[in-house]
Amino acid sequence: MTSRTRSLTGWVVPLVAVAACALGGWSYLGARGDDSLAYAKSRDAALADGTHRLALLNSLDAKDARSVDAGLGTWLDSATGPFRDQLGRTRTKDAAELTKAGATARGKVTDAALTALDERTGTAEMIATVDVEVTPRTGQGGTERKRFEATLARTPDGWKVKSLTAIPVGSGA
Repeated sequence: MTSRTRSLTGWVVPLVAVAACALGGWSYLGARGDDSLAYAKSRDAALADGTHRLALLNSLDAKDARSVDAGLGTWLDSATGPFRDQLGRTRTKDAAELTKAGATARGKVTDAALTALDERTGTAEMIATVDVEVTPRTGQGGTERKRFEATLARTPDGWKVKSLTAIPVGSGA
């Protein structure tokens, strides 16, 4: 290899490296401001919050009145709009029934997906399957599988459940 070839190679390699770095930086800056990236982040946040809220809405420790009251408070914190209003209206009746039953429930979302997301209005539609492990005060416990459709609304505290509809297992939905 001649000294001229070595000198040319000495310039080409760093030049290619600088060009690759510049291209990578330009690509990164383009992706950072990309609307599709912002939409994906919003979608992921809605799905994560919705999944968490749905698990909370299917969980309650009813060993005593104080636990039931705390659980119903968590339900209220997970809801917004008309659904929250409904939970507030039935809270006293629900507390009495749940305390009397004394069962503990632990909800775990096993599968969930957003079927719609409108960033402009701050709403999302979600479907989910939830396994609820129920432990009665006496007797044998078990796990119930439930399916839900939920409307989520973006709030200052994250995405919350605005409406919740149970879908019967075995239905065509």
